[in-house]
Amino acid sequence: MPALRAARRRRARTGRPDHLSTLLRVGHKGAAKLAEGNTPASFTAALESGVDMIEFDVLCDPAGRLVLAHDPEDAARREPVTLEEGLDHLARPDYSAVELDVDVKHPGFEPELVAALRARGIEHRTLISSTFPITLERIGALAPGMRRGLSVPRARRDYLRSVLALPAMAYMSAVRARLPARAARLIADAQIEAVMAHWLLVGPRLVSAVHRAGGRVFVWTVDDAERIARLSALGVDGVITNDPRLFVASAAVEEIDPGGPAARIV
Repeated sequence: MPALRAARRRRARTGRPDHLSTLLRVGHKGAAKLAEGNTPASFTAALESGVDMIEFDVLCDPAGRLVLAHDPEDAARREPVTLEEGLDHLARPDYSAVELDVDVKHPGFEPELVAALRARGIEHRTLISSTFPITLERIGALAPGMRRGLSVPRARRDYLRSVLALPAMAYMSAVRARLPARAARLIADAQIEAVMAHWLLVGPRLVSAVHRAGGRVFVWTVDDAERIARLSALGVDGVITNDPRLFVASAAVEEIDPGGPAARIV
């Protein structure tokens, strides 16, 4: 009981809704700001930074190997870690308390992925995310009970940093308007258990709709301490960042401005 009261006092100071669990700190590609992403070195950096979950990417390379890489270009520019090597590292005892978010970059290797997770006994702490609903459907059939998250939107690169920024913003606004109802419907139909959304798509309507349906909201990729604080106050379940050290800075922001950040959410 004292621990519970202390947790409630912390949430009251930070403005995080009292009924929610502590924000999950998720390292993007491990800790891509601190080491090459999707590598054991990055996973180690994330673990040492105190993350609750490690996100990493999996795809099939031209040689037919399952590797940890964000896209084909990423896989081609270096010698990527294989899925087997990556999972062997993450199955070590020192990672036993860390959840995993496996971001499947394209359909087609779902049975191999599920088998690899089961072979190491780590499927119980794994969430499978993808922008492809067919992949999540296949995972549901292969491994009933394994958590799935729909990642939105689907994009090969950050168009907000290109000459297409204005059309991209218009597209994101349209997706943001439709996403709460779509996410709630998918969760209610047991097609997913979570939504992994770009921070521009996240607002009170999405968080409320997903929580009412019984799901969780994860936000990517947030590399700003103040934005992490605002998202935490809004009530999202997890934030994904390249630099897990920002969670310490965001907690300091919340302590300074309790209760206020949610009103200024993106």
